[in-house]
Amino acid sequence: MKHTMSPFLLFALMLFSQFMAGFNTPLPPPSYGDHVSILSIDGGGIRGIIPATVLDYLDKALKAKDPTTSLAHYFDVISGTSTGGLMTAMLAAPNSSNSNHPIFTPSEVVQFYKKYGPDIFEPRFALISLLKGFGSCDAKPCRAWYDLEKCPKYDGEFLRDITRKILKDTRLNQTLTNVVIPSFDERKLYPVIFSNFKLKTETYLNAKLSDVCLSTSAAPTYLPPHQFENDGVQFDMVDGAMAANNPALVAVSEVIQHTGNKEILLLSLGTGITANNKLGGIFDGVCQLQWLLNSYGVFSEALYSTDMTHYYLATVFSGFLPQDNYLRIEEYNLDPSMEDMDDASPKNMDKLEKVGKNLLSQSVSRININNFVPVPLDQTNAQALDRLADKLYAERLLRLKRKSMEKRRRPFIGTVEANSNGISAA
Repeated sequence: MKHTMSPFLLFALMLFSQFMAGFNTPLPPPSYGDHVSILSIDGGGIRGIIPATVLDYLDKALKAKDPTTSLAHYFDVISGTSTGGLMTAMLAAPNSSNSNHPIFTPSEVVQFYKKYGPDIFEPRFALISLLKGFGSCDAKPCRAWYDLEKCPKYDGEFLRDITRKILKDTRLNQTLTNVVIPSFDERKLYPVIFSNFKLKTETYLNAKLSDVCLSTSAAPTYLPPHQFENDGVQFDMVDGAMAANNPALVAVSEVIQHTGNKEILLLSLGTGITANNKLGGIFDGVCQLQWLLNSYGVFSEALYSTDMTHYYLATVFSGFLPQDNYLRIEEYNLDPSMEDMDDASPKNMDKLEKVGKNLLSQSVSRININNFVPVPLDQTNAQALDRLADKLYAERLLRLKRKSMEKRRRPFIGTVEANSNGISAA
């Protein structure tokens, strides 16, 4: 029989948990709870504004319950590819002024894109400079209008500098929660999964987060490959989209392999796709043909990778996700004018933010796996996020209480669960 928990008791429970465990405490491990929670963010360049805007809604819903927390206090794993990998690091790397909180909130991520997007994707062509005001290329590196066939489109210098500036020397093992960030080694022709779960046995993966971010965001034809060495191992990396542009299944597989048989809560966020382009503009048309001719091995391995197939099978045969615990939020009919992943004009970035906000009022969609057409459900994305916030908050309270009782050597009997009507004790 279930009894509704009064607001006073809920508040008292929260204070008790924080008193015993300390304010801003990290999320206790899944062994203290009933679920493993995963946040997954797709790649998509400047279109990362869309999932960041959606995450801002969830972040505020959780802060309304406990203003001392961040997303890293609720998700056991944050996973991201390319721009999603950069966002993952921003949400999981500790802030130098407050080590229990991340460098950025989702709202600040949106502002980061708006402030630095034009510099990351700054045109390098003399023709564009001339059209913008008869400028020249003398002041900075750029490519002449007749040199368009040379790749990559951008030199990546600003992205490298700003990434190293904000992440400093923070390494993978220092994140506030587990992260899973795919990339692809173009010389060895296999995916590299930067994951906290792997560090016990694969110590060479404990790279600087800046190197991880530059690896996963090195989109072919847009940005140069990223080379670095760590613990005696050489990495020659290109975009994580070559392994998994949607890293949700990679994250789920990591969880299943390393945390045992726990029910999974998964929030997967896309960056928008147009109705006629499933690749979502991950290649620049000018450079695409040349890159494919020169790097056919990378592309074919990315498409037909036996490594990734084994990865998927490991997940499929370990079990399936409960339907109610999986929420995918994606704009399936993105305006083609917003498709380019490098259109960092103020007008386009404002439109992308509006797409993210409009997604909240749209119905949750679930893909029909027979024809791959999204089917709308009877709740909005905002309502689904509110319910997810209830579940995440209840899971955190449950873990804190169980951990505090363990410290006092008292057994904990019962569970705390969330439902659409609020939080209740069973």
